[in-house]
Amino acid sequence: MSIDTRVTMPRTAVPIGITDPVEKARAELKAALAAIEEKANLPKRAGIALDRGIVKARAFADRSPQGAAAAAVVVAAGIGAAVWGIVRLAAR
Repeated sequence: MSIDTRVTMPRTAVPIGITDPVEKARAELKAALAAIEEKANLPKRAGIALDRGIVKARAFADRSPQGAAAAAVVVAAGIGAAVWGIVRLAAR
């Protein structure tokens, strides 16, 4: 019985042990392009941040239901005040 201990490398990493300079340059270019894509893909990064926020909010709501309800009321009041202020400015 053996245990499979495969380690997956991130897309932005260059594998160790490449001896061919052309192959190493290609691997470095591929890693650099992947890093640029990760950094520049704002919708994907926003989605990941939103998912993290949702997980944190649900954990907070599970720990403290009254605190979560109070936070929801404060957020709703803040959004309402912001919309009211914008509409008031636009009406002038």
